[in-house]
Order: sequence, then C-alpha cells, then structure tokens
Amino acid sequence: MDTDRRGFIKILGAGSTGLLTTGAPLAANSSQEKLIGNIDTHVFKDSQLETDVLVAGGGMAGVCAAIAAARNGAKVILIQNRSRLGGNGSSEIRMHILGANNHTMTQNWRETGIIEELKLTEAATNPQRSFEMWDLVMYDKVISEPNITLLLDTAVIGTTVSFDKIVKVDAISPLLEETYTIKAKHVIDCTGDASLAAAAGAKYMRGREGKQVFGESLAPDQTDNKTMGNSIMFFAKQHDGPMSFEKPAWAKTYTQKDFKHRRIGSYEYGYWWIEWGGELDTIHDNRQIRQELLSIVMGVWDYIKNSGEHPDSTNWALDWVGMIPGKRESRRVTGDHIMIQQEMEAQEMYHDRVSYGGWPMDDHPPEGMDRTDQSPYRSIKFEKPYNIPLKSLYSTNIKNLWMAGRNISASHVAFSSTRVMATCAAIGQAAGTAAAFSVKYNLSNNGIVKDVDLLQKFQQKLLFDDQSLLNIQNTDPLDLAKNATISASAETSTGRAVSIIDGWNRDVLDGQTHQWQAPIEGKPQWIELDWKDKVEISFIQITFDSGLNRLLYLTGQDNQYKKQIRGPQPETVKDFDIQYYANNQWYDLEQVRNNYLRLRRFTFKPIKLEKIKIQVHNTQGDNLARIFEVRCYA
Repeated sequence: MDTDRRGFIKILGAGSTGLLTTGAPLAANSSQEKLIGNIDTHVFKDSQLETDVLVAGGGMAGVCAAIAAARNGAKVILIQNRSRLGGNGSSEIRMHILGANNHTMTQNWRETGIIEELKLTEAATNPQRSFEMWDLVMYDKVISEPNITLLLDTAVIGTTVSFDKIVKVDAISPLLEETYTIKAKHVIDCTGDASLAAAAGAKYMRGREGKQVFGESLAPDQTDNKTMGNSIMFFAKQHDGPMSFEKPAWAKTYTQKDFKHRRIGSYEYGYWWIEWGGELDTIHDNRQIRQELLSIVMGVWDYIKNSGEHPDSTNWALDWVGMIPGKRESRRVTGDHIMIQQEMEAQEMYHDRVSYGGWPMDDHPPEGMDRTDQSPYRSIKFEKPYNIPLKSLYSTNIKNLWMAGRNISASHVAFSSTRVMATCAAIGQAAGTAAAFSVKYNLSNNGIVKDVDLLQKFQQKLLFDDQSLLNIQNTDPLDLAKNATISASAETSTGRAVSIIDGWNRDVLDGQTHQWQAPIEGKPQWIELDWKDKVEISFIQITFDSGLNRLLYLTGQDNQYKKQIRGPQPETVKDFDIQYYANNQWYDLEQVRNNYLRLRRFTFKPIKLEKIKIQVHNTQGDNLARIFEVRCYA
C-alpha cells in the first residue's frame, strides 16, 4: 500500500466487528481479503456507489446538511450508524434542541431555515410530545428529498485519500450484511466525533487549550486532554398510587450533600448534570462511561425515591432510561480559521459569515458527578448573537472535507457555545449548501471564500433558503419583487406594506418590524405587487412570521413545555390565496389552507403578468396578517 501523504488509506474502528485487516481494495469474491475482525465478509453484498456529496452522521447537523445539499441540486448519500435520525435530539437520547434563543439571552434569535421547518412541523403534528414522532418528522423530511439516498444502520469504517482529497469512503451495515464503497466529490463529517475526518488524516484538536494558546480568559491555565463528559437522560411518570424502587447493587449511593450544587426539580425529565467521563476518552471509553452513567442515574433516582427528602415522589416511577450516552465533546477539526472566545464576545463580523450562535459559553467540569462539591457548569452569557465563518466549516488540509456540528474549527472555550444542537443544525445547512455550491462550480472547499463575488452569491443563496445571517440583507438582483410597487388593503403604522421588499425577513431588533401587518377583522386582507410593465414569473416565495421571539422545542420537561405554544404558531398565516393579473383579468394561482410553515415556495410554468396579489383569510390565532418577505423570480 502506498503510504505517501498524498495517497493513503485510513481505517476506522467498526465497533463490535473490529478493524479492517487490510488496506488493499477488497476483492469481490475473496473471503481471505474481505475480513472485518473475525467476520468472513464474502457473504456480504458489496455495493459501489457514487454521489456528489456524502454526509456522514445523521444528527441535527447531518440532517440539515443533507437536506440543504439536496435542495441545492447535489446528489447526496446520508450515512447514519443508528436506526433513526436526530442524534442527541432523537428518541434514543432525548436532549432538547436549543440554540441562540435560550434561557439567558434576549429572545428573538431562534434559528430559521431547515431547523425552523423541522421544529414547526413537529410542533404542529406532534401535540402528544412523542420523541418517536419527532424521529418520524426527520425521517419523512429526509426520504422526501429525491436527491437523498439514506443509509441507516450504516457506519463509516475507512477512507481513501489521494492528493489531499477523499476519493472513497468505506462503510458497512452488519444488519443488512452489506458493505459500501462510496465515491463522493465532497464529504461532510457530521459524526460529532469527527471520526471520518480523523480517518482521512485531517488535522484536529482535542481537549482544552491553555490560556497561552489563544489568550482566552476562560481557558484553563494549562493545556490538557480533558473534555466535558457525557449524560444519560431519564423520563419518569406519576401514577395513581405508590410506586416503589429498589436500586441495583451496582448503582451509586448519594446523600443530601451531593445535591448542594445540583437542583432536583420536577421528576418527569432527567437532569443534564448527570454527567461523567470528561477525564476519560469519550470515544474509546464509551462503554465504561455508559455503565458509570447508568449507575449514577439509578443512584440519583434511589435518592429521590428512598432518601425521605422528596416525599412527593411516592407515586412516581421511572418510565424510560436512555442507553446511549449523550456526548458533548471529543474531536474538533482544524479549519482555515479557529473560532475563539474574544471573537465571539466582540461579535466579529467575519466577511464569510454563514451562520450564528448565541448559547452561553457553557463549560462543564470534566469530573462531572465525581465532584459534587462544585458547580456542574460555568455559563457566560452573550448579550447578542455572534457570527460563525465559513472558514471554520472545512478542513485546512483535506480539500474536499467539510464539518458541521460540534466538530467545527473552534477552541474548547468557543466550542462550549457552538456545541448546542440548533446552532449545529444551522451550521449543517451552511455546510451542506457550501458543499453543493462547490460541486456546482468544481471547487475545493476553500474555493468559495477565495472568490469575493461567489462568496456574496453564496451568502445570498443562504438568505434565499431562510438561513439568517447577521447584518446581511436580501440584495438578490434576480428578485423581481424588488422592482414592484407595493400596496395593500390595510396596514398598521409599524407594519407597512413596503416592508416585504426591504431585504429583511425577520425582526432584527433595530426598532422596525420588517413585515407587513394588517388587522384580520372578519374579512380577508391583501397585499399586492404591481409592475409597470409585464414580467415573466415562474416562482414565488413567501416568508411568514412564526413567532421567533419565543422558545420552541420538543422537551419532556413540563415547566419548559408550559412556556411554549405547542402546535402552529399563532402569528403564522393559516389560509391564503395567490392570484395574478394579466390581460385585464385576475386568475387564481394557488390556494393554501392550514399552513403552519414560515417559508412557502410555489413553482409553476412561466406566466407573463402585471400584478400578484396575496390574500390572507386567517392566521393560526393572531389578530394581524403578517408577511415578512415576498420574492418573485422568472
């Protein structure tokens, strides 16, 4: 095998099946050359696949990356090593999905784009708050994209790299007894652990950088290999009568002093501070970490039930305990830029900004529940969101490798904020769109940032796809709506009709609403776009208000559920019609009922017209018709 830096094969662990024993290509019918651990894989079907973009990892970042790449014209293969999508947000782990709009920062910064589409769909279709139904929402969105091939129960086990590019990815599905050799033009690592990137020889960081590395005040004094630990969640249910609990012999024992810094609140949803493993290797020691976390969960529940300190728990019983630890931290891939604390605090306006974050710099001690005498977290909040640059989303030395999720190019301190799932999902949309752009223009992963005009075009495409960017507005020259005269049946003093073409599609806290508003008082309200001369249009896009000033996420925690509006968001337009005017006559174009989404798109055969009218009949509960933006294209 050629071991030169410009042409080599890297091998990953394949879980219980061991390691590939040869770096040579696997012969189709050779049992001696097709060994994975002790499994004679000549019985496995061997599939050869090709695609534009391969996404490894089906958590929130991977789901959004795959959908974004597919909707931007790329053929996509999405590999997920579990039977369901969602990662830490799935029914297997059940962490709730938060991001820039959080409990400690001024609201209004909920991420838009694909993650908003997913959240709005779940809220409207899952009033029973079932995490399994959330799994189904993500599954439906992915398999409904014709450009995506989804490989569930499939793990990446190796890569082939040539001339600093990944040319092949090897994967296996023991469940299907199938191996895959996948050729891809661009690869996105959304594995969380950066497993594919590490296998490809990408440069990466691990542990905590000391103060001397980046000059961060929140960094430890010395560099070390410690990380945040993992957590296992639990659900509990209240019954009509007493429910006993006897802890296993292997469970931990806790006393009142262990909860001085850890609040036991309501019982229905477990506690994030059940955390452990940061002093170990959160990848290779995962089996040990899981066992220790289960012993902690059982010990905490035993304390709640049997210590006498929580008599109101008498009728409560465990309903579900996770068996997969929710992982916070492992590898971070080195990009052309490494995000650091000072840039986030200064809200650095990177010229290549493609997303934003706003969760506090929320660091947890590596010892976790081994140190109950100290606080389980340190949280430094932001007053405003910060930007995330494209140069932190691709590998600096593997030229067709992207990363999205908690493995992006950031210091440990910066990562303590960027790691949360809604932020990771928006990063995934940016990376997926960038990979599709790079395929379209035949670029390496740094090609977009090298071309000023293409970078601006790329940022405009993100805005078009409802990815919010700080201080960047719609200036798309192809948007014909900007040339129209805007009028309406009514408008409020703060919600002028012309706002739908002002370039902003959300409230950006600048004192303006950036939306048309009209009172719904038992009669429809309409807004109209009028062109002086006929224009040819085949595409209309409308952005509605979906209540971005509120939290919205699936959670098992009742007190957080009560702070939300579950179901369609009341500000959203529910029933509306689109009409067009041509040849001195109005024609019906679209009729939409029971809408609950923020972004709606309509494609049709080109029509030469003079006017477009959007007539709003009802909202999902608000007394104002609200539209942020209307776009029209030939």
